[in-house]
Amino acid sequence: MTFPPLRLTYNPRAVERSGKDLSLVPYITQRGGEDAAPDNLVITYHPSGPRLYYADEDPRDRDPRGVLWARCGWNPVDADGRITGEPQWKLMHPHRQMVCMQTLACQVCTRPARTPLGFIFLAGPRDHDPSQPSTLTNQPPVCRKHTRATARLCPHLEDDPTVFLARSAPLYGVHGTLYGRDAGGVKVVAQPDAPLPYGHPNLGTFLASQLVRRLQSFRVIGLDELLNSLATAS
Repeated sequence: MTFPPLRLTYNPRAVERSGKDLSLVPYITQRGGEDAAPDNLVITYHPSGPRLYYADEDPRDRDPRGVLWARCGWNPVDADGRITGEPQWKLMHPHRQMVCMQTLACQVCTRPARTPLGFIFLAGPRDHDPSQPSTLTNQPPVCRKHTRATARLCPHLEDDPTVFLARSAPLYGVHGTLYGRDAGGVKVVAQPDAPLPYGHPNLGTFLASQLVRRLQSFRVIGLDELLNSLATAS
């Protein structure tokens, strides 16, 4: 498995689409040609129980909490350091999503997403009940500059996102696939709809593809109101 550098400066800019529509392409968006890499998965016994590995594992295959991550190809970059390939708008690149969520970097430009009022998280208009005291999200935050562009670009947001302005967004867990082993070797056991929280006993044989945070201290705000409030606060 060949890895690009882990530095966010691997692609500090969003790339423009070809043609007349020059909209930004978020850094986390998977590109055509960035297919799932051969997994070479094995399960061996560990003092804490069965554990999933890659036969040729690299330290960068695991997140800071030791969970194994799905491999995905990386397209080359152009002369300006921008990722090439046709955007696959409905897909997030597992590693790029994880890095942005881990570091709370903007999913579009990778710059720090913190604003004077907190972190901006966007969700589909029917994804969450905003009346609940907490909610889970697999969408990395966005910076002030790219909030409106993200709402317009992401098909899932329908240009009408639910906007969470969060003061607190601790790491929660991971989405992905649970593996097991039988006489034929390693096999998929389940693909849970809900994320597994960190500390869950099944994480030893889990292959993660998306990092999830819990929004706990937040308010739901309209997009125009948010941008006006940020303009006043700056």
